[in-house]
Amino acid sequence: MLDSDGFRANVAMIVCNRLGKLLWTKRIGNDGWQFPQGGMQPGESPEQAMYRELREEVGLCAADVSVLGESQGWLRYRLPKRLIRRSLGPACIGQKQKWFLLGLESEDSRIRLDLATTPEFDDWRWVDYWAPSDQVVEFKRQVYRRALTQFRDARDRYVERHRQQSRPVPQPGAPTPD
Repeated sequence: MLDSDGFRANVAMIVCNRLGKLLWTKRIGNDGWQFPQGGMQPGESPEQAMYRELREEVGLCAADVSVLGESQGWLRYRLPKRLIRRSLGPACIGQKQKWFLLGLESEDSRIRLDLATTPEFDDWRWVDYWAPSDQVVEFKRQVYRRALTQFRDARDRYVERHRQQSRPVPQPGAPTPD
């Protein structure tokens, strides 16, 4: 689905664990790491595409995550000229993406990279919040920084909420630690 400017509609997902670390996935066949992302199908809403891609790429379903945020508008990046395929009809010059910040509500063991017919990733890890903006391929860095900046406060609230939930509740009459 290309728009009139040549940008392909796409969704991107930042999955955050309860400690505030982000799911970072390695593309099959090369050393490139990125957030899960994928194209939208005709008639599909960004949220529908996000859940479909989430399942296909990292094996998670709606019950495994909570939506913590959605990007304000579409975030765009241009492809380098060497990556633009001109022989296949209208040229796609880049991606316009709706970004989602998702909180992982299930266990890490639910992450699966082998569910798609043709998997896109062969490894994953948890990374510090800003690490992807320096580690992703150069032409995506600015859009990564913009998405991470938009979602920083939502990520912090999610981590704090889980931190508070994991604190033991004092019982009446129980001794207090010194």
